[in-house]
Amino acid sequence: MATLAELVALHTKLDEPATDHLLRLVASWSLLADLAFSDMLLMTRVDDAVRGDEYFVVLGQMRPNNRTTLINDDLVGSTHRADRWPLVREALTSGTRVVGEATIEKVADAVPVWCVPVRYHGQVVAVMVRLQGPLRGSASLYEQSYLSVFERLCDMVADATFPFREEAVAGPGLPRVGDGIILFDGLGQVEFATPNAVNALHRLGIYTSAEGHTLGELGVRARVIERSLEFGIPTLEEIDVGHDIAIQLHGVPLKDGQKVTGVLILVRDVSDLRQLNRVVLNKEAAVREVHHRVKNNLQTISSLLRLQARRSEEAETKIALNEAERRIRSIAVVHEVLSREPGEEVVFDEIVRSLVLLVEDTVLALHPVEIVVNGNLGVLPTDLATPLAVALAELLTNAVEHAFTNFGGADNEHVGVVTLNLYIEDDQAVAEIRDNGRGLGENFSLDVPTSLGLSIVRDIIRAQLYGEIEMNSVAGEDGGGTLVRVAVPLSVRL
Repeated sequence: MATLAELVALHTKLDEPATDHLLRLVASWSLLADLAFSDMLLMTRVDDAVRGDEYFVVLGQMRPNNRTTLINDDLVGSTHRADRWPLVREALTSGTRVVGEATIEKVADAVPVWCVPVRYHGQVVAVMVRLQGPLRGSASLYEQSYLSVFERLCDMVADATFPFREEAVAGPGLPRVGDGIILFDGLGQVEFATPNAVNALHRLGIYTSAEGHTLGELGVRARVIERSLEFGIPTLEEIDVGHDIAIQLHGVPLKDGQKVTGVLILVRDVSDLRQLNRVVLNKEAAVREVHHRVKNNLQTISSLLRLQARRSEEAETKIALNEAERRIRSIAVVHEVLSREPGEEVVFDEIVRSLVLLVEDTVLALHPVEIVVNGNLGVLPTDLATPLAVALAELLTNAVEHAFTNFGGADNEHVGVVTLNLYIEDDQAVAEIRDNGRGLGENFSLDVPTSLGLSIVRDIIRAQLYGEIEMNSVAGEDGGGTLVRVAVPLSVRL
């Protein structure tokens, strides 16, 4: 489905500022649909000289949350002959609100319709159509109040004072009409409040009738009302009472021209949500602390192995202990990243940077070597990131340590380069380690590796990650070398 901006570009010659105004309107008009208990359409004239006849295109559609919709079909992007919508044409031409009836497909009776001109910089750029469903008998006091506020907002749409430039109203994550509303007059006094809003006031300790009083007189300081009245912009505020109660207030100024004549406050009790957030934060802090302690314990083990290696007199023992110490540190790198951002996924780029530093710090090669990293794997599951980090550390170390021994001639002028290429391909995480060293021996076989490190890598990739690994000598203009390709599936491992 095309976006509003794409429909405007395709069917009209409206400029970008006017399009932005319409985008802000459809981001906020769920408030209008709920206040009017009605379906809403946004229509404008099609600029089409080819067809000759006048057409309208539907740029937006909104259904109410508190009333059954009249229109089950999605009309966004559809075009209609203008003679089917004479009231829309009249509103576009006259620039005034037009009230009447219209015939809607699949609806037996004529539907009451309001056509409200959407004005921007003095020009009518579209028409907001309200399609009213059948009312349940006579409108109640609250429904009458809703409709009264809706009419005031329609006047603001026609005057180009709604939508607001600052932010969306009643958008995702913000209070909605069904959560509760309080209407304040131009002096900040309560005119009426819905039952849900009254319950929220009770949570704030207000048990007397609020009508005719300001919240300050009732013992609650709410800057949202003062700011909306003073500056004429929508404002959001959360009032906390102790650790258990949190009430969110979203102020929508009501204007007559440029004068603020009242404020509509959308109220939501978010106490349970805030308590849940605190629980989640506490759990995240606990998980973060666990990863931090695991990292510290691994670093302690790493230090003990390093000390033991220094005290050992046997060369083979020293090498084995240093290799074990490096492998433990590669696992600690993952827990260090998770201690900063706990969760089931981790940004693997941070791990790669730490692994490169680890290899550069721990490998003392006689030949100067540069490690280059290209690409990235993005965010990976932790159960994939940890073993993959160990495998890459082993492969990088193996390349730096062994690819350039006895290589380069007497002058040793050959510059050693190890390149790590990372990318996603066919739902697989792919890592390629390429060096420009001496290549593999003639009898080399990964199935019969000559080192513990390669055995570990082979088993991790094939048995633990259900992936594939290949090691081959390559020839090239830079002198050849070795290419290792690792590919592991991103799907969930058993």
